[in-house]
Amino acid sequence: MNADSFDMKAVGPRIRMMMPMLTPLEAKVVDTVFGMRDFSEETSLKQIAENAGVSEAMVVKITKKLGFSGFRDFRSAVSQYNRQPTTEMHQELSVDDTSMEIVQKVFRTSIHALEETLAILDMAAFDQAADMIHKARNRDFYGVGGSAQIARDVAHKFLRIGVRASVFDDSHMMLMSAALLGDTDIAIGFSHSGNTIAVIEALQLARRNGARTIAVTNYGSSALAQSADVVLCSTAQGSPLMGENAAARIAQLNILDAVFVAVAQRDYQAAERNLDRTMSAVTSKRRDRLP
Repeated sequence: MNADSFDMKAVGPRIRMMMPMLTPLEAKVVDTVFGMRDFSEETSLKQIAENAGVSEAMVVKITKKLGFSGFRDFRSAVSQYNRQPTTEMHQELSVDDTSMEIVQKVFRTSIHALEETLAILDMAAFDQAADMIHKARNRDFYGVGGSAQIARDVAHKFLRIGVRASVFDDSHMMLMSAALLGDTDIAIGFSHSGNTIAVIEALQLARRNGARTIAVTNYGSSALAQSADVVLCSTAQGSPLMGENAAARIAQLNILDAVFVAVAQRDYQAAERNLDRTMSAVTSKRRDRLP
């Protein structure tokens, strides 16, 4: 990773995505850096080491583990990232906030997540995911809790254009589904953390049976990501009250909305024809219920 090699909006997200690879002490050092409001090009290695309670050598080691050439490269990248307009959008919620401040902070957190997710989105993976979904015979989606809701939203959109998908949110049903998939099918695992065991096990089984696999997660180095052929990563900065999930969910929904459009584009005439049919059926049903 080099300070001049990519969009500065991606610096924070890329570091956060690598946090699961760090030890608790290493993660504490990174949190210390991002918690320093006066962090700049002038911030010394000694100051960071003292604030984090570690040696200067450890700080340098961590910057290299994160993919930077050394501390100076890391400091330059983080300083430039902190100066990005979207970075200023993220503000912690407070018990003293007014209703207007609450609304503004929640909205800005979502905007921030969308901006940063767009900056890190792997377009090759995006195109590959759209191709896989379009060509698949069976499309099985796995998710638990909030991630299952994202899977259902996506399946609903695809059904509107005649692309059928099944959603499973029970660990046993996921494994039963994965056991029946083959090389003409795909399985998509949804997990914010990338560590949901039920989803990981199902995706791994589907892959062993020859199915292509896609992971939708907030962490590109997670166990779920390592179990997939294609990874679609969102990113969101957490807060003590809201966590990362709320903003990440919005980012993931936007990624999948874009995938939906890309899949429809691959056979636009069929998508348009099926959309007319499904919408006509729903409209007709509503009309029948009117007095």
